[in-house]
Amino acid sequence: MDTREKGHIPHIPIIVGENDIESGAMRVVKFVRPEWKEDNIEFKLLTDGITNKLVGCKSEKADESETILVRVYGNKTDLLIDRKAETRNIILLNRAGLAPDLFATFDNGLAYRFIPGNTLNCDTIIRPNIYYLVAKRMANLHNVLREEKVQPEPLIWNKLQQFLDLVPDVFCDEKKQKRYQTSVTHKSKIIQEAMELRSILEKLNTPIVFAHNDLLLGNVIYTESKDTVTFIDYEYAGFNYQAYDIGNHFIEFAGLESPDFAKYPTKEFQRDWLKIYLREFNQMEPSNLEIEKLYVEVNQFALLAHIFWGVWSLIQAEHSYIEFDYIGYAAVRFNEYFYRKKEFLSLKYPS
Repeated sequence: MDTREKGHIPHIPIIVGENDIESGAMRVVKFVRPEWKEDNIEFKLLTDGITNKLVGCKSEKADESETILVRVYGNKTDLLIDRKAETRNIILLNRAGLAPDLFATFDNGLAYRFIPGNTLNCDTIIRPNIYYLVAKRMANLHNVLREEKVQPEPLIWNKLQQFLDLVPDVFCDEKKQKRYQTSVTHKSKIIQEAMELRSILEKLNTPIVFAHNDLLLGNVIYTESKDTVTFIDYEYAGFNYQAYDIGNHFIEFAGLESPDFAKYPTKEFQRDWLKIYLREFNQMEPSNLEIEKLYVEVNQFALLAHIFWGVWSLIQAEHSYIEFDYIGYAAVRFNEYFYRKKEFLSLKYPS
């Protein structure tokens, strides 16, 4: 039985505690699948992510395709994410065949269909058969709502300003404040860099598309039996620069827990990836000039992604209850930004 009415996603007025996820998930599952017997339901914490917590819920007598995922939002993430927009995005993309079924929302999370497969990692993302699928999938995503008559504004600048306003002047935790002062680029310098970068990037006139905006490796599921990839977690999805979405994805080749930016893809790899992408995006074989232009745009927008997630990490350092070194992560993102800045901005835009 599916609890969804046509065109409507039900809302369950409950809060699932981060420290008591299983009992809260049970309440969500009983609403979504009331025919499931409690004694037969199994729970498995799938990830202790750095933003949300995710638990898989499955009946011993249910088919694997009916496994339900319950995602519990991290503390204060509503400051960063428009949850109503997230729900709209998932519904829109599900109809386009690009996102899993959404079963229900609750006060601090949502429940959706489990996609069988494995999330990507630093080794699998560079396999030709897999990055081929990822490039095509991103092109398909970017073609959603492409025929909009009104050119939408990219969300990145307003979102970045929103994030900058949320970075505390002084962290509540004294140890975090000390580490921030000694290891992280000061907020005033970040603002200056963002303004200078904006003046450069806006001149590129890269297309604005409906983008994922957070395509880290854990948000891509590869289903080997079907040889398909699926994107998940559309928290930050919306209209944005095409090159930003791709550049942000390339940065994530470094991994998350202990990022190794030496794994940032080479020009040869990027050109092959971009050729696949452009062929699918435009439904025609791209020219070398088109590939080279997008290559320059992608790498320069990658700099903006470093700033964005560095600022995001500072906000998480103040509010998140999840155990993760957010201050340290912000430091490595800003350090990589400055390390790559001259190299990427010196790339010559072909004419």
